[in-house]
Amino acid sequence: MACSEYAPTVKQGCGHMSFGKMRTLVNIVETRIMKDGEGFATEEDTIIASLRAYKEDRNGNEAWKNRASFSSATSLFRFRKPRSFQVTTEMKIDCQNERYNILSVEDIKERGMYVEVLAEKVTGSKG
Repeated sequence: MACSEYAPTVKQGCGHMSFGKMRTLVNIVETRIMKDGEGFATEEDTIIASLRAYKEDRNGNEAWKNRASFSSATSLFRFRKPRSFQVTTEMKIDCQNERYNILSVEDIKERGMYVEVLAEKVTGSKG
């Protein structure tokens, strides 16, 4: 996406991300399949990183209209790119006692400094 598409959503010039905007604590979680001593497989969540992020929930502004291909996305997260691992769509985000499935991961302006993640909030089934 072009710089002009980002600027309206963060209300600042493009090219830098303010730490003041990154107020939300998030955990990047990876689900691993573990086998116990008897050979039964169980899923176990492992927190890979805890970091601060900018979080924006879906709304009706112009920037969200441009993300029409990700119609199931409910939130956008921006954070510093972790050095120790690559964020993938196989991972999840825990934020404020809610879980989000990662739908897409994009390096902002391809500089290797910040990552933008579009995610879908996981809701429990009724019944």
